[in-house]
Amino acid sequence: MRAVTTSRPLPRFHGLRFAFGTLTVLPARVARWDREAARSGMLCAPAAGVAVGLCAAAAGSLLLLLGAGPLLAAVASTAVPSVLTRGLHLDGLADTADGLGSGRPAEDALRIMKQSDIGPFGVVTLLLVLLAQVAALHRLYGEGWARGAAAAVLAGAVARLALTLASRTGVPAARPEGLGAVVAGTVPPRAALAAGALAVGVCAGAGALAGADGGGYGALRHALAALAALAAAEVLLRRCVRRLGGVTGDVFGAVAETAATTALVVLTLG
Repeated sequence: MRAVTTSRPLPRFHGLRFAFGTLTVLPARVARWDREAARSGMLCAPAAGVAVGLCAAAAGSLLLLLGAGPLLAAVASTAVPSVLTRGLHLDGLADTADGLGSGRPAEDALRIMKQSDIGPFGVVTLLLVLLAQVAALHRLYGEGWARGAAAAVLAGAVARLALTLASRTGVPAARPEGLGAVVAGTVPPRAALAAGALAVGVCAGAGALAGADGGGYGALRHALAALAALAAAEVLLRRCVRRLGGVTGDVFGAVAETAATTALVVLTLG
């Protein structure tokens, strides 16, 4: 689908509706599908991530408080984001792994990524990423429901924040159609940095409220995890731009899962 340019004013709260309507299965009517709407929507993407993270935290914490144990709590908090996104980010991660791992020229790699099946690179990547997420959350829920819940919210927020930063001006689309073409290059760098600072601040606040490390150390720990997640996502983004000539919807999914996984792993360190 090609992006449409329009000067009509955006409806109220359209950015939030665009973010929730395109990045989650939560009920949200997307009234416009153009680059102006995409810019507003991608700036609101971290808010959708916080909502997904809260749902994941609620599921995991409830199971833990009911006595199911940290492993089942971790599985629940890993499964909920997949359900709330119809598995699109994980599918994008697998397709991107197949494309990058193929060693083919950009055009062939993009064709591989567009195919409906998943190759060996994608299968292995999915397995390792999901195992890493469950293992990290298992460790964190084992230290208390608040630590696990804060981590789930952090992972949801930074995953979507990585999408905001990946949509900044200067990052091209690899194809002329699809979600990647609509959102690529829509977010001004200053707006992306402002959204990033706000989201990292929210992550730090969640860490302070978790309380297990003390407010100050918990806030610092979560802020550093968020920054490490964004750095890992940026490395993958630049690799995809160099290798594929730009971003696609699959690349956005891979960037989101990379950020979430990195954040969770960093929280287990130290």
